[in-house]
Amino acid sequence: MDIVDAIEQQVSTHPVVLYMKGTPQQPQCGFSANAVRILNACGVEDFYAVDVLADPEVRQGVKEFSSWPTIPQLYVNGEFIGGSDIMTEMFQSGELQKLFGK
Repeated sequence: MDIVDAIEQQVSTHPVVLYMKGTPQQPQCGFSANAVRILNACGVEDFYAVDVLADPEVRQGVKEFSSWPTIPQLYVNGEFIGGSDIMTEMFQSGELQKLFGK
């Protein structure tokens, strides 16, 4: 299975997927830490996290998959939502909470 198929499978089988640097318990960059904080603030604590630092192929593949140049990347119900900045804007406007039905 190539990397794009693997990413497609991850985002289609898990309701919430976060491609990030590090893990939710130990984020390796401020943007990933921010993304985890926002998800937790939305009451989403059980999400599928993928550490892109563990696999350079995934790190590059997810950027190509979404046509988005940066990490983290959030997917909800198979749909690409955005990175840390977009998550922050959506959280501040209440849009992200609505997405999770909170």
